[in-house]
Amino acid sequence: MTFDPMKDLLTAQSSKPSNLLPIDMHSLTPFQRALITIDGTVTKFIEAYTMESVRVSCLSQSEKILDFEHSWLDLDKSSPVTIREVFLQGEQSEKIYAYAVTLIAPDALDSSVSDGLKVEGGSIGRLLQNNKMETYREVLWYGRQRLNKLPKTLAKLNGTDFLSRTYRIISEGKPLMLINENFPLLSSID
Repeated sequence: MTFDPMKDLLTAQSSKPSNLLPIDMHSLTPFQRALITIDGTVTKFIEAYTMESVRVSCLSQSEKILDFEHSWLDLDKSSPVTIREVFLQGEQSEKIYAYAVTLIAPDALDSSVSDGLKVEGGSIGRLLQNNKMETYREVLWYGRQRLNKLPKTLAKLNGTDFLSRTYRIISEGKPLMLINENFPLLSSID
């Protein structure tokens, strides 16, 4: 019997989007396996593993009103959401470590966190930690996908295979955010 570190971690792998392909966990580097299983601050983990500062660059952040009921965030149609796109890049190496899209339920956030997202534009994990907000990360699904419509800043990675995972951040039983993180497979660290 083969050990599967994801077996007791995922809560919705059967609901993963159809564009996510399966991944053989044994084909991944230890760094990649850690990225999809970690339930803490990804930016801090990458910094500790690579021994370099990681910059969180906000590509876009916009408000919109949902035109459908969002079950993963427990939001009704017509609820406000914030859509945020960022990438993580090594300060010295300039290596792109991750591209993430976050869907945020702003009405569920403490005002200091909500205000921090507007002003700081940095790491969500650090913002939650600095505001001493007790949260839980629920990893929903993971897989491999090829991204072809990346923002202009990341266009050089179009057509690249990414290790992808989606999780929710929950506080006091309420979903706050749905985060899809994508890690380029071509730039893996051994």
